[in-house]
Amino acid sequence: MENNIMLDQNIELQSEDLEVPFFSLATIVIATNNFSSDNKLGEGGFGLVYKGTLTDGHEIAVKRLSRSSIQGLNEFKNEVILIAKLQHRNLVRLLGYCIEGDETMLIYEYMPNGSLDSFIFDETRAKVLGWSIRFNIICGIARGLLYLHEDSRLRIIHRDLKASNVLLDSKMNPKISDFGMARIFGGDQTEGNTERVVGTYGYMAPEYAIDGLFSVKSDVFSFGILLLEILSGKKNRGFIHPGQSLNLVAHAWNLWKECRPLELLDTCLEDCCIILEFVRCLHISFLCLQQHHEDRPNMSSVVMMLHGESSLPEPKEPASFIGKKLSLSSKKKSASTNEITITLLEAR
Repeated sequence: MENNIMLDQNIELQSEDLEVPFFSLATIVIATNNFSSDNKLGEGGFGLVYKGTLTDGHEIAVKRLSRSSIQGLNEFKNEVILIAKLQHRNLVRLLGYCIEGDETMLIYEYMPNGSLDSFIFDETRAKVLGWSIRFNIICGIARGLLYLHEDSRLRIIHRDLKASNVLLDSKMNPKISDFGMARIFGGDQTEGNTERVVGTYGYMAPEYAIDGLFSVKSDVFSFGILLLEILSGKKNRGFIHPGQSLNLVAHAWNLWKECRPLELLDTCLEDCCIILEFVRCLHISFLCLQQHHEDRPNMSSVVMMLHGESSLPEPKEPASFIGKKLSLSSKKKSASTNEITITLLEAR
């Protein structure tokens, strides 16, 4: 019975105009050497990602949806339709999809340097990302978000921006990936509400995590966290300052208020960092992390601030202090197997 339902859904999805090529299962099996473990690139709440090589020599990345994935058929279709309409140098490019039998897969351009988190949180690999590369990555992510929010044919809220969802090409240029949780806004709509809050603990804006309210400013908050992680080389999630019960945001804010911002700098950047750029980026991150969403800048302002030299407004206390208390809410949570993406099932 379950197979019949899946087959019906697959036929329905294949009949829709998804604007991207269909790849046969046989093609993907050959390209990935039958999903060999040697070709495994990583995994998330959705399932596994494999590297593949087509018969013409083109390298691809295959996102294989697992049966137990929190990303269902609707999210899969959402990702296909969304990415098919998006074209930007800082967004990963969707090459096609495959729906056959009980297999559901997305085929992307292959990013040879993998995800950003595999560099910035690794003591050895972090050295590859000098200051100029990191600043380029920061600016590229900002431009990609600006395109999603304001410059594409659609107004799109990503809702799951994090280091593992930023991929790096052969020249270390960043590309935002994973649009399964993204939402489209129409016309003049600027915010929405959902009873199914999806995202990553440590990156979610407080108004979204607790009340299910999301907007472009939710992504801006996530960008602020990501910016802080790129500057410090430390994860916001799980970071506790020795001797103090502070998370990364609270620790960074204390250093900022005590005029000791350079103590946050990733140690491998000490010899190559442009101090004024670092301090400006840190300042921008705090503007993005302000508790009330209306106080946060939009991404067009962020891009201008990154490339400008004019003085910046004074940030208000970031949401981390309040957010930490809010995260202890009694709301029901369901975490993915790798503790990356969570779903809050009872958001107000």
